[in-house]
Amino acid sequence: MRAESAAAERPPPAAMPAEAKIRLRGVSHRFRAEDGVFALRNVDLDIRPGTLVAVVGENGCGKTTLLRLVAGLVEPTAGVIAIDGRAVDGPSANVALMFQRPVLLEWRSVLDNVLLPLEITGQRNAGAVEYAGDLLRTLGLAGFELKRPRQLSGGMQQRVALARALITKPDVLLLDEPFSALDALTREALQEELLAAWSQSGATALLVTHDIAEAAFLADRVVLLTPRPGRVAHVFDVPLPHPRTAEDRYAPELIALAREVRHAMNEAGEHQAGGR
Repeated sequence: MRAESAAAERPPPAAMPAEAKIRLRGVSHRFRAEDGVFALRNVDLDIRPGTLVAVVGENGCGKTTLLRLVAGLVEPTAGVIAIDGRAVDGPSANVALMFQRPVLLEWRSVLDNVLLPLEITGQRNAGAVEYAGDLLRTLGLAGFELKRPRQLSGGMQQRVALARALITKPDVLLLDEPFSALDALTREALQEELLAAWSQSGATALLVTHDIAEAAFLADRVVLLTPRPGRVAHVFDVPLPHPRTAEDRYAPELIALAREVRHAMNEAGEHQAGGR
């Protein structure tokens, strides 16, 4: 089935049950219909409301493609994606996406960068400005509201990008390796601030990362994709409840989980190579 015909074959929204916040059924996607190269193949996944799910896997396994499909930026070649029981048919104001790079506007202040999504929709008001200030304080940026992006470190710029993603109070927060370009210490600090901001937001979050330890520390569940074409190889429940502290990243349960995920990733790679 060609990508352009996928939307026509989706069932009506009423046909999609709403037990999961995000549901994928039989989702496949190929880069170009004519070459037959699939990024994802027959992905089934349920994400419960209010949870944070991390997706890991080798380079090229379709992690970012999966995120873009849930965001409604591209259509699946086959299958159905639903949020709250309604089929995804394009971008939604209730879904926020944070990219690998902050993509801030240099001529705008930190506060104005955060408020940009609300300006676009005509929702900037005194309450929005107050909420933006609260977000910036949660993310350690109090006092930087009037600074320009060039005056900030890379980690601070990513904090601004996270605040901008949260300013619309989205139901779904999608995170595409947001900390991959940062040094280890800054990355750890931002992981903790992400947990604080996410827990206050009540959003359902889907995080793509190459860092298995990061996935174990942040997530309620870790989804492992096979090498391309990406399929769900394993889903791991994280045996440590939220909220979590900085010390929890060294908890024996999380270290054991990271080891288990890494072992499963190696096995998935070997199995895929053996089947070619």
